[in-house]
Amino acid sequence: MEKIRKFLLTDKEMPRQWYNVVADMPNKPLPPLNPVTREPIGPEALCNVFSEELVKQEVSQERYVDIPDEVIDLYKIYRPSPMFRAYNLEKVLGTKCKLYYKYEGGNYSGSHKANTAIPQAYYNKKEGMKRITTETGAGQWGSAMSFACQYFGLELVVYMVKVSFEQKPFRKLMMNTYGSTVIPSPSNTTEAGRAALKKDPDCPGSLGIAISEAIETAVKDPYTKYTLGSVLNHVALHQTIIGQEALLQMAKADDYPDIVIGCFGGGSNFSGISFPFLRENLVNGKKTRLLTIEPSSCPKLTKGKFMYDFGDSAGLTPLLPMYTLGHDFIPEKIHAGGLRYHGAGTLPSQLLKDGLIEAKTKLQRNCFEAGVAFARSESIIPAPESSYAIAGAIDEAKIADEEGISKTILFNVSGHGLLDLISYEKYFENNLVDHAMTNEEVDAALSKIVFPA
Repeated sequence: MEKIRKFLLTDKEMPRQWYNVVADMPNKPLPPLNPVTREPIGPEALCNVFSEELVKQEVSQERYVDIPDEVIDLYKIYRPSPMFRAYNLEKVLGTKCKLYYKYEGGNYSGSHKANTAIPQAYYNKKEGMKRITTETGAGQWGSAMSFACQYFGLELVVYMVKVSFEQKPFRKLMMNTYGSTVIPSPSNTTEAGRAALKKDPDCPGSLGIAISEAIETAVKDPYTKYTLGSVLNHVALHQTIIGQEALLQMAKADDYPDIVIGCFGGGSNFSGISFPFLRENLVNGKKTRLLTIEPSSCPKLTKGKFMYDFGDSAGLTPLLPMYTLGHDFIPEKIHAGGLRYHGAGTLPSQLLKDGLIEAKTKLQRNCFEAGVAFARSESIIPAPESSYAIAGAIDEAKIADEEGISKTILFNVSGHGLLDLISYEKYFENNLVDHAMTNEEVDAALSKIVFPA
C-alpha cells in the first residue's frame, strides 16, 4: 500500500466558522473581576482597550462564529495548512505509534499567530482605529501582527520582551520590514517600563511587563487599541481553525488521534489544535487525551495556583481566573520566548481544573534535542516553542511502546525556527541552561503577588 504522507484540504473545504468551546464546556469560565471592587465586570469595561467586535467574541457563548469574507481571503494565502504523517520520525524512533503533525509555519509570519492577527487587525480597521499596540515574546506574534496591520493600513507599535529582542534580532528586522516600530521591554517609554527598570536595571523583561507597556500606550489615544496574541478567549476562538482542519484531515487519513499535543505559553496554539477534538469528546463521546507541554522553568499549569490574577505585571488588566505563577514572575531566559508567560488563559485553566485536559513539563535541552531529531527526519526546523510539543509526542510514543500499545498521536508544529537558529547554535555549543522550578521557588513567586488595597 502506498504511504500517504501529506494530507491536504481544498479552499472549499476550509472551515468558514471558528469554534467556540465555551458553548460545550460543562463548567463555564469564571467572570473577570474589577481589581478594586472584586465585582464581575461587563464587556463594556474592555471596550476602551479592545475592539468592540473582539470583546463580543470574548464573552460569546455561541458555538460557532462566522469568519468574515475579508479574513477568509487572506487566510487563503496559506490555508488550509497541511497535515503530515511523520513516517521518517517514526522510523528513527522505532515506534509502532502513528505520528501526525499539523504544520502552521507555512505563512508569512512563520507561525500559527497569523490566524488571529488577521481578524484582529481587520476588526480594528473596520471600527476606525489608526494604531495598534501589542507585546511579543519570541517575535512570532509581533511578526504576524506587523503584516496584518500593514495590509489593513494600521500603524503598529510592538513591545518586545528584551531578552528575546537581544536573542532574536531577525524577528525585530522582520517586524521593521513590515513597517512596525519595535521597542525592547521594559523600556523608558512607559510608567510600567520605568518601574520595572527601577526595580532591576538589568531586567530581561517578561510578557507581563510588555503587556503592561502596550496597554498603557493604547489607553492614552482614542484611535489606538491593544491586541493580544494569546491567553484570551477570542484568540483561542480564531485559532480553532487549526483543529477543525485537522479533524477533516484525520478523516482523509482514515485515522483518529488517541492523543493531541501542543506546547503552552498562554494557550493559543494548544487551544487551536485541541478544542475541536475536545468537542468530539464532550459531544460525541470520543476519548482523545488532550495534552499540553510547558517549560519546566515556567510551570504555571503543573505547579502554579488556580486563582484570580492580573494578565500583566502592572495590574492594568481585569483580574482573570487562571493558573498562575504570579503577575510579577520573571521566568528564566529560555529560548522558547513565546512560552515565558506567568499565567494560562481562562479557558484552558478551567478545562485543566475540570480534568478535561492534561499538562506536563519539559526541560529546554531535551526539547531542542527533539527539535533536531524532527528536523533531521522531517526536514522542517521547528520553532523552539514547537519543539516542546514534538518532545511531548516522542515521550508519549515511547510510553506506548513500553506498554506494547500502538497509538495515534497528533501534534501541532506551530511554527518554523529559521529565525531562531541562534538558539540552535547555543544548543550545539552545549550552551543552553536547564532550569526546573522547585516547589519552594513557586511558593516564593506566588508570595510576591500584590493586589490593590
